[in-house]
This record gives sequence, C-alpha cells and structure tokens, in this order.
Amino acid sequence: MLDVLNLFNLPAFLLIFVRVTSFFVTLPIFSYRNVPTQHKVGFSFFLALLMYFTIEIPPIQVNETFILLLFKEAAVGLAIGLLAYIILTAIQIAGGFIDFQMGFAIANVIDPRTGAQSPLTGQYLYMITLLFILAVNGHHLMLDGVFYSYHLIPIDQFLPLEDEGWIMYIINAFNQMFVIAFLMAVPVVGCLFLVDVALGIVARTVPQLNVFVVGLPLKIFIAFVVLIIAMTFYIMLIRTLFETMLETMRGLMQIFGGA
Repeated sequence: MLDVLNLFNLPAFLLIFVRVTSFFVTLPIFSYRNVPTQHKVGFSFFLALLMYFTIEIPPIQVNETFILLLFKEAAVGLAIGLLAYIILTAIQIAGGFIDFQMGFAIANVIDPRTGAQSPLTGQYLYMITLLFILAVNGHHLMLDGVFYSYHLIPIDQFLPLEDEGWIMYIINAFNQMFVIAFLMAVPVVGCLFLVDVALGIVARTVPQLNVFVVGLPLKIFIAFVVLIIAMTFYIMLIRTLFETMLETMRGLMQIFGGA
C-alpha cells in the first residue's frame, strides 16, 4: 500500500480527502442522516483515492502553507455543498407558504433527513424532488461536480477572497431561490386568496353562516385540487431548480478558481 500511495504525495491525498468529506457534510442527499456516518467517511475515502490517481497533483510539502490549504479545502467543500443545499430548500419555503394559507402551518413535522421542522406540503414536494433527482441520476452529476471542482479550483491555489464578487454571487443565488419558491407557491396561494375573498363576501351577505367552520375544510379541499392540477407545473419547476443548483455550484467554483 505504501508503494501505491507515494508518501511524498500523502499530503495531497489528505487535501483531496478533506475536500470530498466537506462536500458530503453539506451536499444534498449525501449529507442526510439516513446515510450512516461510517458510509460517508468510507465513500469519501475511496472517492478521494480515485481522484488521487486521476487528477494532476503538484508536489506539496507539510508546512504552514499546507495547514492553510487544509482550511481552504474544507471551506470550498462546505461552501459549495451548502449553497446547493440552500438552493434546494426553495421547496421547503414554497411548502411553508402553501401550508400557511391552508392552515397546516401549525402541523409541522420533523424531517428525519435533517432533524429540523418541515411543513407538510414542503415535505411532500421535497420527497418528489429527491425522487426526481435520483431518477435523472442527479446524484451522479453532483459527484461529477466534486470531481471537476479540481479543474476549476486547483489543489494548491488559495481562494481570491479579496474580490467581493463571490458575495454578490451568493446573494443572487438567494434571490433565485426565493423567486423559484414564490413561483411554486403562487398557484395554490393565489387560489386560496380568492377563496378568502369569496368567504369574506359570503360572510357579509349571509351573516348567519359560520365562515370559520366552513372556510378551513373548503380551503384544504381547494388546495389539494390545485396541487393535483399543478403537479406538472411543479415538475417543470423542480427541473429548473435542479439546473439552477448545478449552475450555481459551477459558477461559485469558477469564482473561487479566479475564472
């Protein structure tokens, strides 16, 4: 094993292992609690071993610069994976908007993948999103992004943080996330707003009718009907969201690489 893994390049292997492991800490699907930690570490090790024999590795010595490179590799993996995870949480935000109008906002559930509270509708749409990503081999594209990150961010290059363009890029990515979340929630929220207007008119014209008793089940029924009708529209938005996530990851890699 020592003959295969050259001791002079062992620091380079550690740098690769740190970046890959940092990716799997925050990257969607791979970072969930459903995946055991032992499997994450083992998969990161073997993937880093494959990359060690594939990418071009310059000679790296163990000194002060090596310690800084370790922090840089961890920051690259955490930042890019976290940005991809944030883009994907647009589904949860859209589900929160829908649940607030439906009256389900009080019925949040614990997401077993992250351990955080999640809206019911957002959890349903998020499961559909994960199934879509797995169906189109999106997890393979994420692994490709981890591999090709070394073409954009060399292993011995520091991040150009003196340029503030990466900050504006992350802010624009946040804006895109909220725009997609708004587009996903508009059909249901808009219909429920019209239902509220109609119930207000009924309450003024027929005071004997208890609108609070009739309104809640009516809004839930209409929201489910609109969700079924708009499911094709949601699949298109999920595809756009996934493409946006990959483009955002690549764009941030290019900025970190100085491109």
